[in-house]
Amino acid sequence: MKEIVNDRINRILNHDLFIECLAKNESEESDRKFCRHNMGHFLDVARLATIFNLQEQLGIPKDLIYAAALLHDIGRFRQYQDGTPHEQASAELAPEILQDCDYNDKETTVIVEAIRNHRNASIKEEASLNGLLYRADKMSRSCFACPVEKECNWKADKKNLILRY
Repeated sequence: MKEIVNDRINRILNHDLFIECLAKNESEESDRKFCRHNMGHFLDVARLATIFNLQEQLGIPKDLIYAAALLHDIGRFRQYQDGTPHEQASAELAPEILQDCDYNDKETTVIVEAIRNHRNASIKEEASLNGLLYRADKMSRSCFACPVEKECNWKADKKNLILRY
């Protein structure tokens, strides 16, 4: 089973649409001085969500966590280009990738719901993939070590100004 899990995640990483979206995000954020929406961020979110999943004993399959984390911001470039909220754009792009990587309809629905809700504070405490992705996404930012933190437009109560563990 472990090989199947790793294979699906690696298929996402090598999927043409995923690679294209990553490149578009990089291009749109080339002059951005604040946090970027790149592979480093995606992996930080995946690893934090995996840790939370273990700590909270939720039992969510790791490949669902990684799939959601890898895909949650892939539509960010559209927010820059046409104003589409990135959680909506990412939720629209993700199903094609997930289906091509052998996620079934139920898994795809769960992952896409988490992507769509990853900015919805009302789900942050949920014991679900939705809640995990929200919490990991917010905690992934190292505001306490950011040289441009004072210029950031994130509200003070959202910034990670101390290291939490």
